Amino acid sequence: MAKSPNAFRTISEASDEVGAPQHVLRFWETKFPFLTPLKRAGGRRFYRPQDIVVLKAVKRLLHEEGLTIKGVQRLHKEQGLKRLAHYGDPEGTVTFEPEGAAPAAVSAPNAGGPSSIRLRQVLAELEGARARLEAVLSRSA
Repeated sequence: MAKSPNAFRTISEASDEVGAPQHVLRFWETKFPFLTPLKRAGGRRFYRPQDIVVLKAVKRLLHEEGLTIKGVQRLHKEQGLKRLAHYGDPEGTVTFEPEGAAPAAVSAPNAGGPSSIRLRQVLAELEGARARLEAVLSRSA
């Protein structure tokens, strides 16, 4: 059974979808602070659809467009994550807004920056913990 387009991906699945080896994805995480997959206990990585788009963008910029690592870092700094992600999802099919949230009328400074990414990561972790707690509670009831 195929996964939903919104499902999280393991590093193996992300590697296959992006077309880059797993060790390269791990290396990119060290070079690009905006690449932040969720990490569970034991260090297992789970990639959101947005993470896959950003990985595809980084691969395209490095391998097809000929940018260097510093070039991609500069592009991110100057144009932001959403603009950078356009290289991985030109049609704009993946949204970078949290589910159920209305887009902000006025863009906040540093929107999509490291603190915003970290907040989304914490929110996803909390939602996962809630789902696990509900599953345990429903079994014991």
